[in-house]
Amino acid sequence: MTGATTAAAPTAVAGSPTRTAEGKPRHLYEVDVLRILTFACVIGVHTTSHTVADDDVPLNALLGLLHFTRLVFFSLTAFVLVYSYDLRPRPMAQFWPKRFLLVGVPYLAWSFVYVAASWLLSSTRRGDVPDLVRTYAEGIVTGVAWYHLYFLLVTMQVYLLLPVIVWLVRRTRGHHVAVLAVAMLVQLVVFAGYKYFPESAAWLNGYQKQFFFSYVFFIVSGAVAADHADAFLRFIRVHRTGVLWGFAAVGVGTLGVWTVQVLAGQSLYAAGTPLQPVQAVWSTAVFVGFLAIGARWADRRRPGSLLARVVDYGSDRSFGIFLSHPFVIWLLLYGDSWLEGHVAKPWLTLVTYVLVVVLSVLVTEAFRWTPLSVPLTGRPSLAKRRRVR
Repeated sequence: MTGATTAAAPTAVAGSPTRTAEGKPRHLYEVDVLRILTFACVIGVHTTSHTVADDDVPLNALLGLLHFTRLVFFSLTAFVLVYSYDLRPRPMAQFWPKRFLLVGVPYLAWSFVYVAASWLLSSTRRGDVPDLVRTYAEGIVTGVAWYHLYFLLVTMQVYLLLPVIVWLVRRTRGHHVAVLAVAMLVQLVVFAGYKYFPESAAWLNGYQKQFFFSYVFFIVSGAVAADHADAFLRFIRVHRTGVLWGFAAVGVGTLGVWTVQVLAGQSLYAAGTPLQPVQAVWSTAVFVGFLAIGARWADRRRPGSLLARVVDYGSDRSFGIFLSHPFVIWLLLYGDSWLEGHVAKPWLTLVTYVLVVVLSVLVTEAFRWTPLSVPLTGRPSLAKRRRVR
């Protein structure tokens, strides 16, 4: 019994947050938890947006809190990119093809799936092939083939900018606090313009969320955090309690801003939109808060345990679930939906969320075993991997 306990000891006891006791790079399980939690909230945003009643105060307040997801993901994207590049530097001629294969191909594939499905279901457009081609081309260029695909478009912009991001991080070493302060100031100004002075962004024609500069602080902060990954993750561990209390406090403050804006005359939904100054602060708190939760998990993770396998599975399938879950929502709520006709609000939101999670996991799992795994899930086929073994 004693031997079994020793073998199952937590994985992050020796070494550092990023290195094993032997000095080898450690898998960052805390990042897996951050990814899963954020993707779960993405599904929450989209499910709630489609099912919430306009006058439902609690659910609209929750929706306002959940709108951190895109901002946290851009921090995570930059963190993983720079951290991986620092571990294994390589020419962009090698880096770009792999990254664009696993994101660009799904972007093209799912853009077509969503555009074609909408086209087929439209009695006025169905059969008009030039309309299908035109709509597909516009969707690819602008990221509006479906409401979540802009995220992949911005992600590819970040990939293209990686040499500039790495240069900036390295060139400003010793001044990263100042860099973060300037980036946050720029972010607050940009978001204030989008939220309170919409005419200032008229030149973007409503495409604010499709450009990387709308997320400058989150890209820069993720890259800087990666450059200090060991110290950053150690700080989160040492000050976990303070980080989590700060996370909770900023959440309360964010709800306070939402309440003030509602009282000032904004709609319940408009008060919680994602591109506004308070979300810059709240999303930063969520990023470090989720990492603190993930670090606690990583330090106590027991390899081979059921929970460890579930987390590993969720992290691996998360991107595929992200790609497919809006389609599941669409199918569940399309037209005279049976679900909407038989489940009253606000329970509709919870029931739809559970169904979307379960069905998206099943759909993604099925895709993973087909030759279409890369375009539909962004991951290599499991069937091919098994044949190679």
